[in-house]
Amino acid sequence: MKMDIVGVEDVHILDPNLLQLPCLSPSPLNSSSYIADELFSHWLSLPETATLVKCLIDEAKSGTPTNLSKSYATVFLSNGTPPLSPRSSPGSPRFSRHRASPPSLRSPLRSVKEPKHELIPQFYFLHGRPPAKELKEQCISMVDHFFSNFIDGLHVDEFKSVTKEVCKLPSFLSPALFRKMDSDCSGVVTRDAFIKYWIDGNMLTMDTASQIYNILKQQDCKHLRQADFKPLLDELLATHPGLQFLRTTSEFQERYVLTLSFIDYPAETVIYRIFYYINRSGTGCLTLRELKRGNLIAAMQQLDEEDDINKIIRYFSYEHFYVIYCRFWELDGDHDCYIDKDNLIKYGNHALTYRIVDRIFSQVGFGNMAPRKFTSKVEGKMSYEDFVYFILAEEDKSSEPSLEYWFKCIDLDGNGVITPNEIQFFFEEQLHRMESITQEPVHFNDILCQIIDMIKPEEENCITLQDLKGSKLSGNVFNILFNLNKFMAFETRDPFLIRQEREDPSLTEWDRFAQREYVRLSMEEDVEEVANGSADEPLEPPF
Repeated sequence: MKMDIVGVEDVHILDPNLLQLPCLSPSPLNSSSYIADELFSHWLSLPETATLVKCLIDEAKSGTPTNLSKSYATVFLSNGTPPLSPRSSPGSPRFSRHRASPPSLRSPLRSVKEPKHELIPQFYFLHGRPPAKELKEQCISMVDHFFSNFIDGLHVDEFKSVTKEVCKLPSFLSPALFRKMDSDCSGVVTRDAFIKYWIDGNMLTMDTASQIYNILKQQDCKHLRQADFKPLLDELLATHPGLQFLRTTSEFQERYVLTLSFIDYPAETVIYRIFYYINRSGTGCLTLRELKRGNLIAAMQQLDEEDDINKIIRYFSYEHFYVIYCRFWELDGDHDCYIDKDNLIKYGNHALTYRIVDRIFSQVGFGNMAPRKFTSKVEGKMSYEDFVYFILAEEDKSSEPSLEYWFKCIDLDGNGVITPNEIQFFFEEQLHRMESITQEPVHFNDILCQIIDMIKPEEENCITLQDLKGSKLSGNVFNILFNLNKFMAFETRDPFLIRQEREDPSLTEWDRFAQREYVRLSMEEDVEEVANGSADEPLEPPF
């Protein structure tokens, strides 16, 4: 078939594959070129096609944007319905389907619009998120108010109100924050220096943990060390009402803040507790993530609100420090500030077995499964810091740091599991001690079944650290293996301990121990003073 299109010379450039036949699926056309040619010839024979093609070519030559869908629809709608395929019949299912649903008049020749790209707001800022304009202006207004009467800047003793009111941080962080802003050590922080560090440095928008972390850590350092907390403890001793009685006792301050003055590195009693509970990696390098996951920030904020420091039982309680140091002093017979095996075996009225003491002092193991390494520089002796870790682990075996501490001691081969053989090795000495005090011995098989029932490990013949962390009775397992006094108390279900737990379930085992021990030490001192006829004199520290 031929078709007469007047004035159209470029019709041959049209690609038949781009033409849309709305009443026919494209799949048959792709399978047979003959059918496609026949349909194309039929389409060209229609008088409306000539008008459409001529219109499209003219628009293309003139550069006018082509709206093929509109042109195509106008041509066919003016003629009634689109042409039927030669192979379709009125009774065919395909005919009925297309009659019931009007065909789409869109053409593949239509112009394609570029997809819209949504702008994703920046969510990561290397140096912290910049403050919003309103927040920035509000902070600057407060800064102007505080610095209005101090044109030359604030000295360190005048800076505390800024720390509390503007920065919303505990007051004892004031000296550390002051030194951060006084970069040239002039002894003065000006308004511009404050704005540069706190607002322009994006400290304003950080959470409290990140603010304290950046204030305490050294420049270009990615973690906090024990020494970084020293300025904080110095200010706490100098200003907190609950420690006022210590300010006239320099030696007692030394023991509260510094462990021992002649140790090579500065270490603080309070900081040992902080690193024991929060520095879970055990590296001595406290990361921002560890700081955020712990409860230290909440304890710091309480210090400004509570005058009785003993009510801040997390980390800062003076009574807790007193109990730890007095226990260390009692064991250190020659007072050389070190404890050896013979000293430690006396702990808790000889409650521990020789095998567990040997294991603690061995410090031998495989990789991360080795018992905790001593910080002591004297071979075969435990320093005060090492003792702090020991007593916290021994008196609160329900805490995760304690479970990790003792698991590494019991796991002799360092393979990450406690086996029945290892359990038997440590229980043998317990069994012998029970027989020596005429206690009815408990057979090992019965003990092993009891331990398995308490822990309910995933695999019956081995206990992993995760198994222990998933059981509330894990601490009793270690008492069964190497602490006879606590094992017997557990077996007899000591009613005094049960009543204590019920009175205040929020207290940990360590809190209850420190409470009992402080009462005992206080009573012993009172009795000693009465015996010496000095009950009216002030108490002397046990140094």
